[in-house]
Amino acid sequence: QEEGEAALTEAELEQRVDIFLSETETLWMLDLPPALVSTEAEEAARVLERNKIYAEICKAKIGSEYFEEKMVQTISGAAKTKEVQCETITMAEKGMMVTSWDLDNSLNASETEPAKTEEARAPGGKSSNSPPAEEQGQDVAAPSARGNIFHFCPSAVPARSPEEKECHSEEILASANLQQDLVVMERILMENIFQPKLAVYRQIPVLIEPQVTSDTETGETEEEEDEEEKQDEEKEEETSVSDANQSPAEGAGASLEQLWSYGCDLTSGHSVSSMALNKANPDLLAVGYREFVSQDQKKGLACCWSLKNPMWPERVFRCEHGVTAVDFSLAHPNLLAVGMANGCVAVYDVRSCGGAALLDSSASLNKHTGPVWQLRWVEQDRGATGGDKKERLMCISGDGRMTQWFIQQRLDCSDVMKIKRTGSGKKKLPGERERKSEAPISQQAAGMCFDFHPEDTDIFLAGTEEGHIYCCSCSGKEQILGTYRGHKGPVYKVAWNPSSTDAFLSCSADWSILLWHRDCHSPLLTLTSVTAFVHDIEWAPNSAFIFAAVNERRVEIWDLSVSIFQPVLSCAACPEGNLSSILFARNAQCLLLGDSCGQVGVWQLHKLAVPSPEQVRPGLIP
Repeated sequence: QEEGEAALTEAELEQRVDIFLSETETLWMLDLPPALVSTEAEEAARVLERNKIYAEICKAKIGSEYFEEKMVQTISGAAKTKEVQCETITMAEKGMMVTSWDLDNSLNASETEPAKTEEARAPGGKSSNSPPAEEQGQDVAAPSARGNIFHFCPSAVPARSPEEKECHSEEILASANLQQDLVVMERILMENIFQPKLAVYRQIPVLIEPQVTSDTETGETEEEEDEEEKQDEEKEEETSVSDANQSPAEGAGASLEQLWSYGCDLTSGHSVSSMALNKANPDLLAVGYREFVSQDQKKGLACCWSLKNPMWPERVFRCEHGVTAVDFSLAHPNLLAVGMANGCVAVYDVRSCGGAALLDSSASLNKHTGPVWQLRWVEQDRGATGGDKKERLMCISGDGRMTQWFIQQRLDCSDVMKIKRTGSGKKKLPGERERKSEAPISQQAAGMCFDFHPEDTDIFLAGTEEGHIYCCSCSGKEQILGTYRGHKGPVYKVAWNPSSTDAFLSCSADWSILLWHRDCHSPLLTLTSVTAFVHDIEWAPNSAFIFAAVNERRVEIWDLSVSIFQPVLSCAACPEGNLSSILFARNAQCLLLGDSCGQVGVWQLHKLAVPSPEQVRPGLIP
């Protein structure tokens, strides 16, 4: 085919060729024109005529160059502005004075309105036969010429009996609105009174009210300020020289400053037995109180204190027996567990204003028969977050039982372990018999305290009245993993080191504080400063070496990186009574100290050594 084609010449290639493109005719396969109007309708002829005219117009425009098909969008009309004319609004300030007579008269008028309506409905439409006020010579209230001040004659006001006045005043005092207003006023007053102390606690600047002085005094005040600045500069130079001459241990001396105390008439005469901070709101503190009179325990208290009012507790829960232990839940921060001296365990809801317990173990058949010396909410799965957190309430009692409580429709428990009493450890001579006086009265030793491992919630320490400390496991056949013997008196507190998790502390009535390692059954260090019972100990939250302890009269701060022979700070923090418990604040560098007088002092720590990252590293204590 290519060979048959003739080649084009150059003239034909240069020749101009016109090519015309045209559209072929439309082939209609099926044409069904729509019929919207019936042929029998009256307007059918008019519609057919219009369609015929429209078809002719379309045919006439097919060959026209002025005709083009386009899509057009309908334009919305422009917005119209509308105005409405009205009268101007006039505003005016008005005031009037109201006296106590006005208030009393308006109150009496509201009380006498029902009586007047009953008189108007009497037969004949006549009121009572009492003469009008004008005939009786009584004065009617009239406005004075001074303004809107109304003067009422006492004779026009009906006399009220003393009983009615007392009932009315009681209704006012018992109203919910008045109670809420008083709470707001109390909050404002407490903020004004304790603002400098709260600012130090929060580590924020203290607000100082500006002193307004006259022009004549400005010159004198400026001279006084210059003199004070010179004196401050001289003092700073002297202190810098003295600090340079001091040793590092002396120059970094810590000190305590009391900010305020939680206490009131309600807690006076009670002894602080335990303290616990709320996990969700560290500003909320729960304190347990018990009272001893002639060696008999009376009723106890569990109070919730807030920074908003250090002079009166936010919640007061009255207990039939002395409170020995308190702790807040982490999964449900509104739940407060309370242990009592009679072995009862109760759970309160701090959101409720009532004093009734949410759950109580008084009906439990397996309740404790000795004082509940310590209780704590323990997490089961530390990795869980949000609402998946599961907790168990653990208690240790003087009856020698370690129990786990179940919170369902009622409060019931099961024994985790029973602490058995051990022998004295003395070797018997051949043929020697055991004396009757040496035989134990009870086969179980009284439990005094416990603490769960910071990383493994199945392992815990339990201190006993015998002076022994047991390392136990919640799971497994062998519950007791090890026994630590070193104390000669009851163990009041055991505490794992939060940074170095293989070390723990213990304090006892034998005047000593012992530092232990988990793998060593003899104490690493024995710390003794004074001859007094050591009631409580607490590790600093951000250090592996610093801890605080309280004995009967003094609070001590120990820093093992500085000295193991004496504390870096020893202060008599309770001149009237004995110190009983201690707690580190989580959101401030402060100590909370409870005493036997019912006071909980808040003390600010100054110049306390800040640990370095190497000191906080786990496993630092051998």
